[in-house]
Amino acid sequence: MSETFKPGPDDVQILRREQCFSGFYRLERLHLRHRQFNGAMGAELSRELFVRHDAVCVLPYDPCLDRVVLIEQFRVGALGKASNPWLIELVAGLIDTDEQPEEVARREAIEEAGLELGELWPVTRYFPSPGGSDEQVHLFVGRCDSQNAEGVFGLAEEGEDIRVHVWTLQQALQAVRDGRIDNAASIIALQWLALNRDDVRGAWR
Repeated sequence: MSETFKPGPDDVQILRREQCFSGFYRLERLHLRHRQFNGAMGAELSRELFVRHDAVCVLPYDPCLDRVVLIEQFRVGALGKASNPWLIELVAGLIDTDEQPEEVARREAIEEAGLELGELWPVTRYFPSPGGSDEQVHLFVGRCDSQNAEGVFGLAEEGEDIRVHVWTLQQALQAVRDGRIDNAASIIALQWLALNRDDVRGAWR
């Protein structure tokens, strides 16, 4: 396996940074140069960057019943590109205060699904769209009791209207296979759990 590029402090030069829009999110335009694989500095590039808070996503999992808790809500980004913009997703929220990712996972599980989480199993951190956004996602599986998980939740002041679903792990994986679950965090978490299910159940049962 060949080595990947290991940048030094002078391998990216930000020449100018412009603020194009500022609201809950920001849009910036960066003018920069970066080192190329041949060792030379490349020409000046202009790149728009969507600046947003990092996110936390958690898959609540009941290891005793081998069930997952998923949520359903309207997503404007899917409007016009999906036949149904009400998506099946993980519990999720943004790190927009000084909270730690684990604290966000626990708070959002209560707000969005009415669930108290036990242990949290860190899965990974990843960039969902690094070509144009600086967002990083912190992904967890959280231990839960799914027996009484049901209802509609969310914060009215944030316009949230969120319905809880309890599926077996196999039902959720089939929903990935047939395309009913079509968002990255949910697919990654469910596939990770499928690969590591025995270890997780062994540790949590």
